[in-house]
Amino acid sequence: MHNSATATSAVRVARAAPAARAVTGDGERGNNEQIKELLRAYGLRTSLIRLKVIDALHAAALQGRTIGVRGVHAQLADLDVPLSFLSVREVLKRLCAENLISLASDKTYCLQPQARALLER
Repeated sequence: MHNSATATSAVRVARAAPAARAVTGDGERGNNEQIKELLRAYGLRTSLIRLKVIDALHAAALQGRTIGVRGVHAQLADLDVPLSFLSVREVLKRLCAENLISLASDKTYCLQPQARALLER
């Protein structure tokens, strides 16, 4: 049986940038659970934008790179996640303030080692 929601997700994944494809299908639910646990560990509430931003940063980390605000925003746009540039920037600033991610001198962001370790358990 064909599920239209599954077909829509497959189209979005097919159009996504390689870094945005870190987790798909059933693995996405597992990754979201790990991100939710990470947010709880840092005392933050779960929100869709936080899940997606952390997932984008984690995907970049798995590829051994960092990513800036524009890169995160572009990845989310490729996944048809309708978030403004300013919203993405504010979430990144909040995650930095909570020491979950860090901002490098080249204006790119990456997960703190402790946060990345929690995601990769």
